[in-house]
Amino acid sequence: MSKLLERLKDPGRSGVYRAGGREAILECAHAGSLQAASVSLRGAADKAGVLAAIAEALAFPAWFGRNWDALEDCLTDLGWREGGVQVLLFEDWDGVGAGELKALIDVLGAAAAFWAGERTPFFAVFVDPARRLALQDLYRGA
Repeated sequence: MSKLLERLKDPGRSGVYRAGGREAILECAHAGSLQAASVSLRGAADKAGVLAAIAEALAFPAWFGRNWDALEDCLTDLGWREGGVQVLLFEDWDGVGAGELKALIDVLGAAAAFWAGERTPFFAVFVDPARRLALQDLYRGA
């Protein structure tokens, strides 16, 4: 098992990270039978746009309230999603406002902490080849 796959399967390492690309992550997730989903935030400059993009990419249930608390609820109770999700890849995030990006990272961090407590891996990874986000790298070479 590769070091990246070992990390993705380790609930204790759950969290919000950055990576230089998406392909290695998707390959490892697939090889390790992990559920992965990609979220493009292209054109999502504000809270409503960010929440709409995530809701569409993950096919959120109709009861999703389109606010940060509802996002956390959906991410910490994945009973509505067959197979759950252990790896979320965020791309095209550079047009998102700083306040919205911080709120999103905070919610993702809370969801990762919840799943770590449940001994289930949960990783939110921002594709960030320029390393602009103040997040830890998911893996070396990221």
